Amino acid sequence: MSATPVKFQARDSIEQVEEGDDLAPKFDDRGLITVVTTDATSGEVLMQGYMNKEALQLTISTGEAHYFSRSRQVLWHKGATSGLVQTVREFLIDDDQDCVWLRADVAGGASCHVGYRSCFYRKVPVGNDFKLKQSDGRVDLEWTESEKVFDPEEVYGAAPNPTIL
Repeated sequence: MSATPVKFQARDSIEQVEEGDDLAPKFDDRGLITVVTTDATSGEVLMQGYMNKEALQLTISTGEAHYFSRSRQVLWHKGATSGLVQTVREFLIDDDQDCVWLRADVAGGASCHVGYRSCFYRKVPVGNDFKLKQSDGRVDLEWTESEKVFDPEEVYGAAPNPTIL
């Protein structure tokens, strides 16, 4: 798929941004906009990431998700290495245009570089659940996925994301 140029509009007024037809995204002070990606069929949250202007433009023009990696400081076409391409079925932007929601189909059935289907594979106990299970105040994460969809070392090699720590 080749990329067609995408132009964003200047942010001229609250009315234009919140009620108008212009795509006028608001990037943060690092030039990024938050993205939440969910499975287009099930609605399951797959990942949260960031896009810079180029990633946003490429996602719109190609129909495949592109992100900006803060840890590696590079543009990243999701699935270029792993084959787990995210084909965007729906692209939504929030009311003040500073957050994107992608509803996507995922080739290979996984979105997490650790090998799980979703990047959200552990949950934090809250409220009464926390009080019952965490008497000493320590928070122990609970696993929501028990099996990986793929082996990250086979796909990416050793230490797939060494800059996180």
